[in-house]
Amino acid sequence: MRRAAEPAVCLASASPRRRELLAQIGIGCVVAPADVDETVQAGEAVEAYVLRLARAKARLVWEQPGRRPPGPVLAADTAVAIGGEVLGKPVDLADCRRMLGRLSGAVHEVLTAVAVISGAGETTAVSRSEVAFRALRPAEIDAYWHTGEPADKAGGYAIQGLGAVFIRDLRGSYSGVMGLPLFETARLLSAHGVAALAGTGGAP
Repeated sequence: MRRAAEPAVCLASASPRRRELLAQIGIGCVVAPADVDETVQAGEAVEAYVLRLARAKARLVWEQPGRRPPGPVLAADTAVAIGGEVLGKPVDLADCRRMLGRLSGAVHEVLTAVAVISGAGETTAVSRSEVAFRALRPAEIDAYWHTGEPADKAGGYAIQGLGAVFIRDLRGSYSGVMGLPLFETARLLSAHGVAALAGTGGAP
């Protein structure tokens, strides 16, 4: 097992949150963002959707001609869903009002799929969490939008930011809601020869 004093994986994401989460468990990375079409297919279940995108991102980076990364490629995709609808990133204030209005006073799901590819093959995992919002006032939603935080966040909020004040209960993975479930990630990377400093390598 190698421990991450130096970059150990290639992260197929430009997300600073995912880099920070990897660093939290002692995994260094180089970044190679993967741009894939994130349109939900007709009739596609949320879990199938996030798995498809995580795999597509990882494969896109792993299969670059003449540029195969020296270590495993790690990719992830997160979806916020309620009533079977996947809520993407709000495009404007009206879209943010619609999304957070749906989440207000309700329980929604956050699914994050992780895919790792190396010479040993491809492995995946999915983290599923339930997040309960308190009721939100329209003025709060507007004020939150104007902070700039919701604009690039699935579902229009960030659990690790100002959006935390809306959340009254969480069942599942805090890091998974952020965008990279660390328990599942550490287990997958262990299978590809990269151990987190927490000593998860070889854990059952």
